[in-house]
Amino acid sequence: MTLLSVVILTKNEELHIERALDSVQGIADRVFVIDSGSTDRTVELATARGATVLHKPWVNYATQFNWALDQLPPDTQWVLRLDADEIVTPSLAQEIAGKLHQLPGDVDAVYVGRRMNFLGERVRFGGLFPIRIIRLFRHGRGRCENRWMDEHILVEGATAEFAGEIIDDNRNSLTWWTEKHNAYASREVVDLLNLEHGFMASETVADLKGGQQAGIKRWLKEKVYARLPAQLRASLYFFYRFVLRLGFLDTSGGRAFHILQGFWYRYLVDAKLQEVRKHMRDTHKDAKTAIRDVLGIDLQR
Repeated sequence: MTLLSVVILTKNEELHIERALDSVQGIADRVFVIDSGSTDRTVELATARGATVLHKPWVNYATQFNWALDQLPPDTQWVLRLDADEIVTPSLAQEIAGKLHQLPGDVDAVYVGRRMNFLGERVRFGGLFPIRIIRLFRHGRGRCENRWMDEHILVEGATAEFAGEIIDDNRNSLTWWTEKHNAYASREVVDLLNLEHGFMASETVADLKGGQQAGIKRWLKEKVYARLPAQLRASLYFFYRFVLRLGFLDTSGGRAFHILQGFWYRYLVDAKLQEVRKHMRDTHKDAKTAIRDVLGIDLQR
């Protein structure tokens, strides 16, 4: 018997948590919701659906998720990482139920597809989706990258591929989305400055050898994009995505996603990066102190 535990991190996810839990009802032996201080009905709804709710103050995604892995029962064989605003499609659930127990013992993880809806509409163009990512892995053989933004699962052994997909379909308002991405931008600045100054240990999936999408995209981001002139690179990336990769052909929701996530967000990251660098120059403070002063992120925690 294959014992599958699903791990979902939450904070104020009452709009999504029941849908996420329902999507894994037929495949999960146990579901662990790691809550970081919800003030809505998230915990109540998750408990009513049979999930085990654990509580931990938020630091960053990697810290939260890796802590969750350490709390899983020792008989857990496989782990499924799922965000609260995501659902496992029926086709992927069917594959997990029918194929997971048949995988050879040297397979550490499974790549699945991931797509996104924005403002209720599927993002179809722009060269983004579907992306192949590791969301299923053997307990004890995978961990989340130690970084502040855009975290992936790291494994050392062989991997398999499932054709089914996970759908990201957030129902929150656009105001919520922009506020969240403002915080994301600050966290991404931490990773960018760490590339320059190396003030903390980090891990990366950046790799051209394996041929996997996540590794190639991370390599391009760290070795190519990060070396382009700040702020100009946001315009170049948006042109690539919106024009060359036909993002303009998307629906209104898809076009909004390309403009906001592909230009506004990327420009915001660079503007915040310049702000921290200026503070470092003006005050002669190190990167960690400047990050705390300007972005309000305390890396000493």
